[in-house]
Amino acid sequence: MKKRDMDRDSIATARTLSEALPYLQRYDDAIVVIKLGGHAMGSDEAMQNFARDVVLLQQVGVNPVIVHGGGPMINQMLEKLAIKSEFVNGKRVTDEATMEVVEMVLSGRVNKRIVQAIHRQGGRAVGLSGKDANLIICDPADPALGLVGEPSAVDPSILRTLFSDDTIPVIAPLGAGRNGETFNINGDTAAGAVASALEADRLLLLTDVEGVKDPEGTVLTELSASQIHAMIRDGIIAGGMIPKTETALAAIEGGVRAVVILDGRAPNAVLLELYTEHGAGSMIRAD
Repeated sequence: MKKRDMDRDSIATARTLSEALPYLQRYDDAIVVIKLGGHAMGSDEAMQNFARDVVLLQQVGVNPVIVHGGGPMINQMLEKLAIKSEFVNGKRVTDEATMEVVEMVLSGRVNKRIVQAIHRQGGRAVGLSGKDANLIICDPADPALGLVGEPSAVDPSILRTLFSDDTIPVIAPLGAGRNGETFNINGDTAAGAVASALEADRLLLLTDVEGVKDPEGTVLTELSASQIHAMIRDGIIAGGMIPKTETALAAIEGGVRAVVILDGRAPNAVLLELYTEHGAGSMIRAD
């Protein structure tokens, strides 16, 4: 590389850092809950990049919380163990045998992989599930689905303790039942419940799409709650985007300042969303 090109790159880097200052100040001591799923969990390189970004967030004063999914890994293990799944209205019935696999995969393999990735980047993390310290108490979401839970109470005190110790919580989406059961929780739902309990500044839902799109396929960078309701009603928001936007609406109603649906496949998506003017996805706010 020529010296002039190096100078240009250095100047561009310095300008980017300078322009980030207002955002660094804006998010100092803020709580940001990140739902990790999709491509960012699929490869070691993507996981390391994500972990590096999260450690950077903490270094500049943010209190990050990670809530993760793990559906593909659960499917692989169920298949390996020859445990067949039944479905009701397209949703997996979680019986006791399935629940054992779900807990093993989410609290074990997936959770600890994320914790270790953060440690390799110089951060400090602790893996939890919603069962720890009664973080998430659940009621059955639908009796026909078995041990699938809906959060009914969240006690975030353990998370605040971890913040004070400069430790990043990594949460598997499992919850405790009122009668000693273990419940499987949808990852987005769990993230929304945790973000609401913390009254987080941001809930970031990392997914495998660029964001919420209009009928022409253009990503909409800012949306109000009423616009989301209208787009669902008109069929513009459909399929898998419906539960994500519904999670966003519930989180905002629960006290989260804003929710962003963004593409976890994009390099440094979290940093681009928080520390640049243009952001990296679709931000949803209250009206």
